[in-house]
Amino acid sequence: MGRKAGSLYINSKKFGTIQKPCMQEMISFLNCLSLNKNDDGKCMRLKERLSACVDAQSGKSRKPWGSINYHLQRLSRGRK
Repeated sequence: MGRKAGSLYINSKKFGTIQKPCMQEMISFLNCLSLNKNDDGKCMRLKERLSACVDAQSGKSRKPWGSINYHLQRLSRGRK
């Protein structure tokens, strides 16, 4: 299940500034858990903030026109 040799492909993970929208909230929550010996009762405010961030992100859908690799594959099919 790999890619064919010679096909066009762009690794989108190497584009540098990939946004990680809830990373700060998650780090804060995990730090709080580690300081309080995994007692999430003391970290409820941070847990709610992380949940709100994740819920806000789930409403955003992917771009309807597909990924860049999808379009590269379409172009290479027409080229043959």
